[in-house]
Amino acid sequence: MQNEYDYIVIGAGIAGASIAAHLASHAKVVILEMEDRPGFHTTGRSAASYEPNYGPPPMLAFTRASAAFFKNPPDGFADGPLLTHRASLFLEAEGQEDFTKKLLAHSSELEEISETRATEFFPILKQGYAKRSFLDDHTGDLDVDLLHRGYLRLFKAAGGALITTAPAQQIERKNNRWTISTPSQKFSAPTLINAAGAWGDEVAKMAGVKPIGLTPKRRSIGVVPVTNHPDFASWPMVTDNGETWYAKPQGGKLMVSSADATPVEPHDAYADDMAIAEGIERLMNASTLEVTHLDHSWGGLRTFAPDGMPVIGFDPSTDGFFWLVGQGGYGIQSAPALSRTAAALAQGHAIPSDVLDAGLKKSDIHPQRLR
Repeated sequence: MQNEYDYIVIGAGIAGASIAAHLASHAKVVILEMEDRPGFHTTGRSAASYEPNYGPPPMLAFTRASAAFFKNPPDGFADGPLLTHRASLFLEAEGQEDFTKKLLAHSSELEEISETRATEFFPILKQGYAKRSFLDDHTGDLDVDLLHRGYLRLFKAAGGALITTAPAQQIERKNNRWTISTPSQKFSAPTLINAAGAWGDEVAKMAGVKPIGLTPKRRSIGVVPVTNHPDFASWPMVTDNGETWYAKPQGGKLMVSSADATPVEPHDAYADDMAIAEGIERLMNASTLEVTHLDHSWGGLRTFAPDGMPVIGFDPSTDGFFWLVGQGGYGIQSAPALSRTAAALAQGHAIPSDVLDAGLKKSDIHPQRLR
């Protein structure tokens, strides 16, 4: 039995779910997910922050153009707020002047504040650690589960089909259509959308398309309890400008990371104990907090193209093969605008004007740049 569609999307994470939701409103779309549930890998293991001053230029544009959606999603999209305010605090540690220049070069609405005021936001900040401090009061926590489920709900309401436990075993192009064989069925469509995340190059190879050089990188997160600070849940997201550590209250505890980015093969990521220990040590060097034990930990993958930019568009060498990969850890906070852009390009339409107004350049995201 061969199931015929207009679009086949490989991968049911936030990238695949969101582009599929847009396309399904006027086309027949199927999502093929290799795991037994959507969002198992990267999407389900996000720091869940909205930070419009975090990321390379294309992701800044997508993130900033997504703000209106997060603040006012469509009626019925989610049964709770997608975005809850939480300030962000950027700290320039010793020797991080160049990182501060880089931050300020692309920043918007950052406010430089005194050490005294920084301590009001982050009471455990160690005196003298921050040479300069910057506050972003336009950031917050994102409800990743609500966002992801919202897109899947839209997709299914429009008649889209989500098939789980359906890894691609064979991909062929014949008579201007792709045929993908899974363990139980075959699916056919003129357009294949590769939203496979860390497995994006593996999907390309299977389809006979030249890989673009994606590198999955592991991020390790430790979660620690905080005592003697009853108001710590209101603390900001805090990071040093060199991105060697960050910390954020979440779920009644403090999430800590060394911001590690260790190249790995695509896999079910696990936390690296050494990376977690380094993150905790750096937090304690920057603060008066004493961490005595780890509550739990988790790991996730962030996938990067060679230039660190996302890859969105049709492969210049292969008809009907559409790349939607390389979000590099910014995929959640950029999803609304990025998915609208990807859906437009997949249909041969222009990039939405508000995304261009936010600073996006098509040349920065098109796969042609990597060929």
